[in-house]
Amino acid sequence: MADDRTIVVVGGGQAGGRAAEAACAAGWSGRVLVLAGEPRRPYERPPLSKAVLTGKAGLEVTDLDLGEAAERVEVRTGVRVTGIDRTARTLTTAHGETIGYDGLVLATGSRPRTLSLPGADLPGIQTFRDADDALALRESVVAGERIVVIGGGYIGMEIAASARACECPVTVLEAAPTVMARQVVRGVGDWFVELHRRHGADVVLGAKVAGFEGEQRVTGVRLDDGTVYPADRVVVGVGIAPNVELADAAGLTVDDGIVVDEHAMTEDPAIAAAGDCTSHPNPLLGRRIRLESWQNAEYQGRAAGATLAGELTRHAQLPWFWSDQHGVNLQMVGLPEHWDREIWRGTPDDGPCIVFLMQDGYVVGAQAIDNGKDIAVARRMIERDAKPDPDALADPAASLKKVLKAAS
Repeated sequence: MADDRTIVVVGGGQAGGRAAEAACAAGWSGRVLVLAGEPRRPYERPPLSKAVLTGKAGLEVTDLDLGEAAERVEVRTGVRVTGIDRTARTLTTAHGETIGYDGLVLATGSRPRTLSLPGADLPGIQTFRDADDALALRESVVAGERIVVIGGGYIGMEIAASARACECPVTVLEAAPTVMARQVVRGVGDWFVELHRRHGADVVLGAKVAGFEGEQRVTGVRLDDGTVYPADRVVVGVGIAPNVELADAAGLTVDDGIVVDEHAMTEDPAIAAAGDCTSHPNPLLGRRIRLESWQNAEYQGRAAGATLAGELTRHAQLPWFWSDQHGVNLQMVGLPEHWDREIWRGTPDDGPCIVFLMQDGYVVGAQAIDNGKDIAVARRMIERDAKPDPDALADPAASLKKVLKAAS
């Protein structure tokens, strides 16, 4: 007898694609339907700010490989879901269509925050989130236009690096005393400031944007001190907000994200959620978090799809992030709120290095520059609640694996 049950995934990003794939892998024999709001099949975003933006690759490099599930998963693009009826277990689309579900994954993602400042609606000012954003900015980059990036977070600095690689004049305006201030320690941020300056970018710290210049199109960005930075294209990268409106209207619990448990399930047994839009408990950190990362979309998406299909799957990953800028790889593991000591093993100017973030003698986080090998050991230190010898941690000649073994 044919299985007439349906799992519907709302969202065509990485979390949504992985949820659909995992449901099939877990043995779901019914229909799996992905409703993607964008006019594209499921894709991942990291290449957008790098290979796609520089023109070294086309959008095909972002395509999500669904493996053996590719032939089973039905994808409908350009479909925006506007409502959920939890009692009837139906969805309503912007075109008035009603779609039933037996299981539902909300992978609604997030949207860029914007600036409410004079001139913010001028043409030439954009955010950077999806494939269309990347293609629009690539036109300016290829043309060698003057690029001003507002916000020195991961995405802002990757965009700056890509634009400079194409020889565009680039200015980065960051309000904080260093770049990536929410993600890395001051020493790492300051080193990346100098890296970008060495590659020709003008990185302005402590910059308070007051408005935009121009009439028919943006021509500059004005700071509160009156300084104007000329621009042909402005990219606003000041953070993102989770897309929770659909869940909220359906009566699901929302608190800085759609609230889910460690299996990616909401309080409704038929509804899971995954990716940027969720607030979830992290057993390794001992607190609830919302993550905007490739790793979270990948593995929470898998947990959501598998769990809905009947294979209870726990999402318990130690947060890990990476960024590539000017040929330099930055990796971070852990998400500490506090630390009382930084221990550097090497320095960025001398080659691959890592800084350990310590709390009461325990490793609670680490950040590495061109040093993926040591970040892998640091991950195990955090997972095992290791309390290593600080002198050995700082000694590049000491084997980190032996340091870990001695501390375990």
